[in-house]
Amino acid sequence: MGGAAGGAEGVQGELFYAGVQAAEWLRPLLNRPHGILRCENIVLVGEVPGARHRDLLVWPHWVLKNLYGPIGVMFGKFYAGAEETTAAGHRIPAAPASFLPVRAAVHRRDPRFLSATPDLAAALAAADDDGRDVFEHIPTEWKEIRTWARHLIPPAKPSPSSPDIPASPPPSSS
Repeated sequence: MGGAAGGAEGVQGELFYAGVQAAEWLRPLLNRPHGILRCENIVLVGEVPGARHRDLLVWPHWVLKNLYGPIGVMFGKFYAGAEETTAAGHRIPAAPASFLPVRAAVHRRDPRFLSATPDLAAALAAADDDGRDVFEHIPTEWKEIRTWARHLIPPAKPSPSSPDIPASPPPSSS
């Protein structure tokens, strides 16, 4: 998924819609036997001039985890070559490609990945897929969805060096 019409914003839109497709494909399977083991990965290949993979993934990831977390679908994000460590200090091998994994939420463990967004962490911990249409009260075009998602960004902590609300979603471990 690279070189989409519209440059970086076009690629972000494609990543978002691929995430929706993966989540909607997984939803009916998650409550079946072994459903919790199902996972889809949206892999970002290619380059967009002037945009890092990190920049391309951050907004689709933010919107998808806010739409699907409350119904028990978890989205992560990994960047090609990024070195990470676990909370226990163990090394996580670098991802060979940038991607968004989509899977069933583990209600007891996954909320800790959302410590920067306590409301979302609480929603994920209590998540139950009641079959709702996650788009019922939001726009359906990427540009409008991204604008809508800005209201989900938690307020920045007051700081003399950065008094404004962040332009991007808060960092998360996944």
